[in-house]
Amino acid sequence: MNNFDQKYCLNSFERLLEKDSTTGQYEEVQALICEMLDEIKVPYEVTRKGGVIANLGGDGEALVVTAHLDDIGLMVRHVNADGTLNVCAVGGLYPFYCVTENVRIYTRDGKVYTGSICRTPNSVHVTEEELRVALPDYRTNVCVVLDEDVKTAADTHALGIDTGDMIALYPRFEYTASGYIKSRFIDDKACAAVLLAAMKRIKEHGIKLNRKVYAYFAMYEEIGHGTVYLPEDVKDILAIDIAPTGPDQNSDEKKVSIFCKDSRFPYHWGMTNELREAAKASGADFVMDIFTPHYGTDCDPSVLAGYDIRHAAIGPGTANSHGYERTHIKGLENTYKLLMAYLTK
Repeated sequence: MNNFDQKYCLNSFERLLEKDSTTGQYEEVQALICEMLDEIKVPYEVTRKGGVIANLGGDGEALVVTAHLDDIGLMVRHVNADGTLNVCAVGGLYPFYCVTENVRIYTRDGKVYTGSICRTPNSVHVTEEELRVALPDYRTNVCVVLDEDVKTAADTHALGIDTGDMIALYPRFEYTASGYIKSRFIDDKACAAVLLAAMKRIKEHGIKLNRKVYAYFAMYEEIGHGTVYLPEDVKDILAIDIAPTGPDQNSDEKKVSIFCKDSRFPYHWGMTNELREAAKASGADFVMDIFTPHYGTDCDPSVLAGYDIRHAAIGPGTANSHGYERTHIKGLENTYKLLMAYLTK
């Protein structure tokens, strides 16, 4: 069950990237995912706090397949005396992974400004050595510099910028001739695109599912409460999320990983074994891997919320997690292949 529509998957990823969606700022990306579901004629409902649950049909004990659409980013903590912005992280965005990036600042009045994340002082040539080697820190030596003529806090406030405004980083998507995909927010918009590609294939070709299936596009994964609400008939949950690569990891950018454990607890033994058998049967190029000490998926809050469910996770190997990430089209294809095999075996 391959038939991976690479063009549709990449196009969907790019469309999702066009909507800034720092956690909490979900309205535009939610409207887009609803539009995309309308295009492939899949019914859905919108949750009260933000999130979309689509019904793919099927009979039997219900499975939720989830991928999240919120991104890590920043929020204005306060306006500095010189008109620059002191910021704090929304989700796991570390200063060393975002200094020098361009950003968009969203005010609560609907205005949008651009700027850059800079060190303070910001010029290496005129900065003392001890300041040049200091680690970047949002509280003390990192700020957002606006692309506006501001010199004082009053100048910035006059633009309508204030504490609590949202700041989104430019994704900088690139698809190379060798098949590598470079972008911020592969976590998790690329995985959402894989899920959409599977849904499109199932719907257009009338593929029979082996059980009832929901697709849950969650909006709060990066801060830990994306799927604390589930439809009442759900028995299992499967997250599609990135599989970080590293020196001690099995994960590979061209393969799909089946998650054995994250920083909270092991994934369900029986469900994980089912995915392993589906991967073997489908010919998906896969590895088993463990992700600690700083990783979790939207399966975890569902379990912690008290649902009596099995939980598992799969996803493409991805380098530079929570930074300028990279995966490979083969990783997305193998994730798609395993997902389709698991839904239709």
